[in-house]
Amino acid sequence: MAQGHSVDEYLETIYFLAFPIGEYRPQDTALPTLASRVAEMLGVSRASAGEMLKRLEAEGLVERGEQKEAILTPAGIERAEKVVRKHRLAERLLTDVIGLEWHKAHLEAGRWEHVISDEVESLLVKLLDNPTTCPHGNPIPGTDRNAETLTTLDTSEPGAHIRLARITEQVEIDLESLTYLGTHGFIPGRSATVRSKAPDGTLVLELDMDESTIALGPALAANLYIAAA
Repeated sequence: MAQGHSVDEYLETIYFLAFPIGEYRPQDTALPTLASRVAEMLGVSRASAGEMLKRLEAEGLVERGEQKEAILTPAGIERAEKVVRKHRLAERLLTDVIGLEWHKAHLEAGRWEHVISDEVESLLVKLLDNPTTCPHGNPIPGTDRNAETLTTLDTSEPGAHIRLARITEQVEIDLESLTYLGTHGFIPGRSATVRSKAPDGTLVLELDMDESTIALGPALAANLYIAAA
C-alpha cells in the first residue's frame, strides 16, 4: 500500500490488532499495539506510523503505553467501529449483490468504506437484510448475533469435525492465502474433517460434500477460527 493513510485507516488497523476476536466487547481489554505491527499491516515505515500515533494520541483516540505502544481509548474504539462497520457492510454488498470474488472484497471495501454516508449505511443494512458478519465471518459492529465459542484451527487433531467460522484480518490482507482458501472452497460456513496432522503442524482437511482436500500450514491455521460442526 502507499504512504499517506488516513486517521480512520490507522484506527481501523489498530482495532484489528487490538481485538483479534474480530470485535470489541465491553468485558474485553484492548491488546497493546506496537507501531511496527501497524506499519506492517499498512505497508508504511515505522517512522510514519509513529508520527500518526502521536497525532492520534493528541486527539484523544489512543493512549501510549510504557513501550510507546498504542491502546485505543473509548473514543478511539467508537470511531474505529464506525469504519469497521461500513467496511464489512461494503464487503457484503460487493460479494452478495455485485458478485465480486470473495478474495477481492477486503481490498475493494477499503476504498468504499470512506465514502459511505450514514444514510447509505442504513439503506445497505435493509438491502442486505441486516447481516451480522462480513463474508470472511468477522462480526459487523452494532448487530445482534449469537456469539459462538471458537478456537483456532491449529489446535485441532485428526478426526475432528469442524466448521470454519471466521478468518482474521491478518489473513484478509494476504491475497495469496485468501485466493488459496477460496479456490479450495474453504470459506466461512464450510465444514470439514481433519484427516492428518504433520509433525510441523500442517493439517490436511477433507471438506464435506465433495470430499476434496486442502492442506494448511500452522501459521495460516492459527488465523482461522473454527467451531465444532
